Amino acid sequence: MYKLYFFLLCALLCTSCSKKYKIEGTSSVSMLDGKMLFIKIPVGDRLVNIDSAEVIHGLFEMQGKVDSTVLASLYMDDDCIMPLVIEPGHIAIQIDNAGITIKGTPLNDCFNDFVMQKNSLDDRAYEVEHEESRMIMDGKDLQTVHEEIQKKRDQLSEEMNQLTKTFIQDNYENVLGPGVFLMLGNSLPYPLLTPLMQEIIEGAPDSFKNNYMIQEYVSVARENMSHAPFH
Repeated sequence: MYKLYFFLLCALLCTSCSKKYKIEGTSSVSMLDGKMLFIKIPVGDRLVNIDSAEVIHGLFEMQGKVDSTVLASLYMDDDCIMPLVIEPGHIAIQIDNAGITIKGTPLNDCFNDFVMQKNSLDDRAYEVEHEESRMIMDGKDLQTVHEEIQKKRDQLSEEMNQLTKTFIQDNYENVLGPGVFLMLGNSLPYPLLTPLMQEIIEGAPDSFKNNYMIQEYVSVARENMSHAPFH
């Protein structure tokens, strides 16, 4: 009987611990010292602070309990720095002049890999634009320059679309899929459904389509598109 109680106690303790998160951050950016960082999550149509910490000598720490996994945002004052997933476990945040890395838990590791791949494509796109300027300065035929650069732009656009689509599809059933889909929508001037977004929606399971934030975005986007001139 003692062994039974012992194992039940261990199970309860493990269940309790599994719902705790701890964020440990380091920053090599001196201007962040003394600044307050906040974790905000969407609640209805507003953002709510769930945690905060001051950066002291390049270090900050937050911890708490989480009822369910949620996609949140790291803020400095009123500026959003980076999305992150609040989930049970130890989350490590590193801030330096090259950017922000958030790792340590399964979904944050997954999202960090996606961000790194996206950043790599962004760097390549930036280089293509510089290549166009160099080609023009070298006196190459403008038509040839346009054709070569446009081909590279189209290829990068296709790679970016494929990366985004695959990531969302692989994460349809957790917070990352809907979160990245909405980030995609927020990058547009106003809510619309691009061909890529329509393809993602059409192939999505009901759990994704029934997400209230996805439903709201799709509803507004379709309403906007029904009044667009090309319709």
